[in-house]
Amino acid sequence: MTIKVGDKIPSATLMEMQDGKPTPVPTDSFFAGKKVALFALPGAFTPTCSAKHVPGFVQNYDALKAKGVNAIACVSVNDAFVMGAWGKDQKSDGFVHMLADGNGDFTRALGLEMDGTKFGMGKRSQRYSMIVDNGVVTSLNVEEPGAFEVSSAEYLLSSGQLP
Repeated sequence: MTIKVGDKIPSATLMEMQDGKPTPVPTDSFFAGKKVALFALPGAFTPTCSAKHVPGFVQNYDALKAKGVNAIACVSVNDAFVMGAWGKDQKSDGFVHMLADGNGDFTRALGLEMDGTKFGMGKRSQRYSMIVDNGVVTSLNVEEPGAFEVSSAEYLLSSGQLP
């Protein structure tokens, strides 16, 4: 079953590179008491993800903060080392938490897994964005396969999903 507006984010442990090492990030504490703009994508270093998705959130960091967002997080079914290297490549440090869902547990719990095996990518995340307020989903935007329209920072800012 796919997560929906009004649902609580599932408990899971993601990983983030901190001080040069993979560090556990429990979702229960990460989303507690704050408004988070969360976006997910099929893979680090992939064309749309690198050229448009992450850069849009980095460029719109101040605008999202002005709308009450306390943190921005990117989730991908990659390991923490890959996500850390990609974050450096994208110059997202200090703007976007690059959270690794290495085994896809969080993605499966959300019901937002996609099968990329025919492309040699295995099981990955669908492309989506959501606003999570104190652990509860207040908006959810899941892309159609191959699309990049409703999961961008620009869409979150222009769609009325943030006050």
